[in-house]
Amino acid sequence: MRRLLLLVCVVIFVETMLYSALVPLLPHYRDEFGLSKSAAGLLVGAYAAGALAAALPGGIAAARYGPRRALLIGIVLMGLASLGFGFAGDAWTLGIARFAQGVGGSLAWAGALTWLIAASPVSRRGEMLGTAIGSAIFGALLGPVIGALADHVGPREVFVGLAGLTVVLAVWTLRTPRAAAEPPLPGALSRAVRDVEIRQALWLMSVPALVFGIVGVLVPLKLDRAGWTAAAIAVAWVASAAIEMVLAPLIGRVSDRRGRLLPLRVALAGATVVLVGFAFADRPGTIVPILVLSGITFGGFWAPAMALLTDAADRIGLAQGLAFGLMNVAWGAGNAVGPAIGGALADAAGDAVPFLIMAALCLATLVTLGSAGTRRVRVPESS
Repeated sequence: MRRLLLLVCVVIFVETMLYSALVPLLPHYRDEFGLSKSAAGLLVGAYAAGALAAALPGGIAAARYGPRRALLIGIVLMGLASLGFGFAGDAWTLGIARFAQGVGGSLAWAGALTWLIAASPVSRRGEMLGTAIGSAIFGALLGPVIGALADHVGPREVFVGLAGLTVVLAVWTLRTPRAAAEPPLPGALSRAVRDVEIRQALWLMSVPALVFGIVGVLVPLKLDRAGWTAAAIAVAWVASAAIEMVLAPLIGRVSDRRGRLLPLRVALAGATVVLVGFAFADRPGTIVPILVLSGITFGGFWAPAMALLTDAADRIGLAQGLAFGLMNVAWGAGNAVGPAIGGALADAAGDAVPFLIMAALCLATLVTLGSAGTRRVRVPESS
């Protein structure tokens, strides 16, 4: 279990590191390729579009053929996407590489998390998922540093090196004993779509994806206008992600003991306040503290929402691979729409508008949140 958890954490760490490396590079690509805010939003959102396109196929592959195969395909695509970033000579090539990275990430996440859940006791799911999310956040923490390094020494050298790292991950995965496949039962997807708890969990995965997508486009550009370098922007993201990384396993553990919705309600309330703050902050002295605080509020969704989804999947007989495929649909849709709509609204009406719309959405979700997921998970007493 420990060796598998380590493999899952390292794969997810590398995937999110590649994903978030774009943040400090966004001003560089905007200048090199003449991107508007809307075009920058499309570039950021191309990853989520790829994840969305591969979400259900990836979940089906993890369930039908086993999580190791899905994970291996995802790792290969991550390596090819990294090469695409390194050799991109125009915005279209960059966008295609970003899309391929999303496809690979979707398969990698479905395979890795299905594998992890298959080996985890039910009473520790939140904690195990929180640990995996913590490694993802560590990747998101280091990604901007990698992006700043690529801005300094050149994208080709850095991203080719990262492609080599995916070869190591593929070999490691092949040397790990495979998990049994869990073929999906007939009608499982239709039952999942009708289930209130499944729908609630998926929406709670979409909300932070929307929010992170908007923040990932508008905040780096705000800081760039204020004269911040790519390295300085990376430091701000590192501070936010560091807090999120430390708290993720703890939030997962709370959801194991107190029910899934308690930490989600706290996250929704905090996200509402943070988004209103982003709407009216116009100087780095106020933007950066809010960004750091957002690591606590936005990051509070992931582990309990994912654990809520896996609990509901067990209850209705949905294969975990398909559950994580649906998770990727929810996340991919949110992160594809967020940057594109956020950038377009900011171009048309100013940066405050998309932040205030998302604040209202978080508040409405908090007010209407049901009682599903409030059951506590029974934790066996130690003898």
